[in-house]
Amino acid sequence: MSSAHQIQATQGQPSVTRGIIKRAVQILSMFVILGLELFLGAGQLNWWAAWIYLGISLLSVAVNAVFMLRTSPETVAERAQPKEVKGWDRWIGGAWLIGQYFLVPLVAALDYRFGWSRQYAMGWQVLAAIGYALGLALTGWAMISNAYFSTAVRIQSERGHAVCTSGPYRYIRHPGYVGFFTQVLSVPLLLGSLWAMLFAIPAGVLMVIRTSLEDRMLQDELPGYKEYAQKVRYRLIPGIW
Repeated sequence: MSSAHQIQATQGQPSVTRGIIKRAVQILSMFVILGLELFLGAGQLNWWAAWIYLGISLLSVAVNAVFMLRTSPETVAERAQPKEVKGWDRWIGGAWLIGQYFLVPLVAALDYRFGWSRQYAMGWQVLAAIGYALGLALTGWAMISNAYFSTAVRIQSERGHAVCTSGPYRYIRHPGYVGFFTQVLSVPLLLGSLWAMLFAIPAGVLMVIRTSLEDRMLQDELPGYKEYAQKVRYRLIPGIW
């Protein structure tokens, strides 16, 4: 986990290019699936909150792509298909993905269609939109700062994995997960669905569990991480944990 400017380019350029293309296809597919979930589930296209959700998400991806393709294209390629994944992370990461990108938006869409939740002031949705954007921004900052920000929990020895101490990693050890946690709790409120929160909260808990397990793995397997953990004491919330 070091600055993107310090990463060693250990992969060939054709491989990196293929990885970037594959990642672009993955992200595009995700947006297509999200759109189908939201608008087919809602039974209409005239749902302003869903459009704002997708718009903020798309803007975040575009901004991240500009920075990451310039500073660390190898990281983009690696995120498309990690070489290995911890066994426990297959279950935790997979369950979180299902919760955040399938269950939460689908339940919110059905809620919008059938009116399960009582309506609340639009101001809450505006605040949730801001919270969602801030969560994406924090995760993006972590991703840009950390050249080893993978989609899988693993030590990237083939890429010279090292500890990242720049950007938000100066303040907490897992800022990307703080961003993910903020995102998943903001989406139900943004989409106007309290029922979707029933699936968002477990997804957030999974991120906390993943943080704990990943931090333990890094202390055991990544040289220099124990020393870093002594300097940056908190995993997710300064002063608490």
